[in-house]
Amino acid sequence: MTRAIRIDQPGGPEQLRIVDVQVGQPGPGEIRIRHKAVGLNFIDVYQRTGLYTLPMPLQLGMEASGIVEAVGEGVDHLRPGDRAAYASQPPGSYSEERVMPAKTVCRLPDAIDFETGAAMMLKGLTAQYLLRKTLPVEGLRPGDFVLFHAAAGGVGLIATQWARLLGLRLIATAGSDEKCALALANGAAHAINYRTGDFAARVREITDGQGVKVVYDSVGKDTWEQSLDCLRPFGLMASFGNASGPVPPFAPAALGNKGSLYVTRQTLFTHIATREATQAMADELFAVVASGDVKIHIAQRYPLEEVRQAHRDLEARKTTGSTILTL
Repeated sequence: MTRAIRIDQPGGPEQLRIVDVQVGQPGPGEIRIRHKAVGLNFIDVYQRTGLYTLPMPLQLGMEASGIVEAVGEGVDHLRPGDRAAYASQPPGSYSEERVMPAKTVCRLPDAIDFETGAAMMLKGLTAQYLLRKTLPVEGLRPGDFVLFHAAAGGVGLIATQWARLLGLRLIATAGSDEKCALALANGAAHAINYRTGDFAARVREITDGQGVKVVYDSVGKDTWEQSLDCLRPFGLMASFGNASGPVPPFAPAALGNKGSLYVTRQTLFTHIATREATQAMADELFAVVASGDVKIHIAQRYPLEEVRQAHRDLEARKTTGSTILTL
């Protein structure tokens, strides 16, 4: 038996409860892993509230690190005793131990500790596919402007550093002056407090009226319309989350009126659908983290027993950088 966090129905943080669950042996294509640390992400909130509908009861959590204890038939990239980390479906990382698909589990380099590994996989792989794969039709080159919302969060702080490494001029938005300062300290070229001004007007000012090539937006409803106004002709609106709520329906003709814009809705799990794709992305992430070019900021740690408070703080936007559950 092992402890895990489960919900029996969608709702608020009060639905989260600790239960004892049986962990069996891995089947074909699976591993059993004992966790050392667990990462928290906004997708966990979407699943808990029912915005993303999943069968109940549901064991939450999409990323973690730990030690591989057993491997099933057909798993040849991992062995018992390996240090490992993952971002994976189905959920279930809010636990001391689990059996799970091996496909997206990667060996964790010795240079990266378990807490960092747990905090970086979903967020770091997201930053990787955004900056390296989710590109405007004209591409991105050093010196280009991009806009990144919620830049003081877990994905945002990784992306600001990575963008600087790529030579991009990242314009960050955040909800307080303190968060803006954090984004600037981590590589943003400019930072805008969206609570105190018109961020679209400020973006136009920064770019001499040209706009940015791409907007990376995990906020959703609250930033959508103004974000479209930040784009230059043929620019890309890249939505990858909806922390403020889903984007309402819009008329495609608006994209033409605003400069023949492109819109995409991305999810990590499309990008890591194969073992080969996952490993290639992880290798690039591991390299920038192990080199020190990208640092993973773990700003909050909560014991597993305090998962309800962790969710409350995440939803209230009281957190910065990455958040982990400790075991």
